[in-house]
Amino acid sequence: MADWIFSIVDRLGAPGVGFLIFLENVVPPIPSELILPLAGFRARVGTLDLWWVWPAATAGSVLGALVLYAVGALLGYERVYALSGKRWFILSSQRDLERGRSLMESHGGKIVLLGRCVPLIRSIVSIPAGLARMPLWRFTALTAIGSGVWNAVFIGLGWYLGENWDQVEGAMGPASYVVLALVLVGVAWLVVRRLRARNGYVGTHRAP
Repeated sequence: MADWIFSIVDRLGAPGVGFLIFLENVVPPIPSELILPLAGFRARVGTLDLWWVWPAATAGSVLGALVLYAVGALLGYERVYALSGKRWFILSSQRDLERGRSLMESHGGKIVLLGRCVPLIRSIVSIPAGLARMPLWRFTALTAIGSGVWNAVFIGLGWYLGENWDQVEGAMGPASYVVLALVLVGVAWLVVRRLRARNGYVGTHRAP
C-alpha cells in the first residue's frame, strides 16, 4: 500500500493527496497518518505546493465524509429502528438506537468535530450523523474544521521531520490499533448483549 500511495502522490501531486484522503475517509484502512506526512515532506523538498496540499486534503476529507453521511441518511433512522426490532438483527437494540440518537441530538456537534481527530472514528462518525439527519451545513462545517486541523497537524509534522516523516505513521500506528480494538470490543459487547436478551426472551416465552 505504501508504494501505491507514493506513486499516486508523486504522479498526481496535490489532487492525488486529496483523492487518497477521500478514499481514507470512505475506506479507513488507508492511513492518513502516512499520506499527510509524506505530502508535508514532499512540500518541503519542493515537489508539492504546500498551499495546494492542505486545501486538497481537506476537500478530500469533506467529500469522503459526505459520502458516508449520505449512506446514513439514505438508510434512515426509521428504517434502521425497524430492523433493530427484528430478532435476527444482532448489532443493536431499539433502545441502543434511541440512546444513540439522543446522544447525537445533544452532543452531535462535539462528536463530529472531535471525532475527526481520532483514527477510524473520523470515518465512521459520518454514518450516525447521517442517520440523525444532522443539518447538512452544520455537518459540513464541523467536518471541514476538524479535518482541517487534523490535516494541518500531520502535514506540518511531515514538513518539520523532513526525511524522517515516516516516524509519524510509526508513532500513530499503535494508537490506531488501540482504537480499532476498542471499536471491535464495543461491537462484540453489543452483539453479545443483544443475543443474551433475545435468548432470555425466547426462554421466558417457552417456559410452561
